[in-house]
Amino acid sequence: MRNTAQSKLLAARLYVITPDSAVDRVVALAEAAVRGGADIVQLRHKSLARGELLMLALRVREITSRSGALFIVNDHVDIALLSGADGVHLGPDDLSLASARRVAGDRLLIGASASTPGDARAAIAEGAGYLGSGPAFATPIKAGKTVIGPEGVAAIAAAAGAVPVFAIGGIDESNLGRLTAVGLRRACVIRAVADAPDAESATRRLRTMLDD
Repeated sequence: MRNTAQSKLLAARLYVITPDSAVDRVVALAEAAVRGGADIVQLRHKSLARGELLMLALRVREITSRSGALFIVNDHVDIALLSGADGVHLGPDDLSLASARRVAGDRLLIGASASTPGDARAAIAEGAGYLGSGPAFATPIKAGKTVIGPEGVAAIAAAAGAVPVFAIGGIDESNLGRLTAVGLRRACVIRAVADAPDAESATRRLRTMLDD
């Protein structure tokens, strides 16, 4: 399975993160995202109790399994393993990459965040299989972070070599072209799908823009 997940990761373009919303809305968004062609769905929910989070993760895992999309759990290595997820994304306050790898072995892809080329190289050296890089644009979700822009993300992608880098932060249909203009073909979105009147159609348009 790991080889299959790795192959899907290398081919992935659009990475959709679910919002911290009601369970049924998260499920509906995950379904819409995979129908629209999302390559990866990440479950990011900060307010659910852990048992509820596991139940939600199992539901999203079922959705992504039917579509063939990768399923990533934010923060929680144990939830990722128990739900049969393909990977886990770790932030700076989570388990270290090395600790997560000791727990998960080769069963999970492990992602990390990077805002500088140095961060990227350090995360890769510690075992990150992919990176989220940004903020590419201003976003209220990361209001305190310095925007690095498309050029900053491109510099991180160059430093990462063969490791996939997904631009993140404030990305939507109005500015995605600024990423593709500097050669970036991988993007991570939350509000561009979650806040869209038609999440499936929004996902499909974003995925097409990354392919054009």
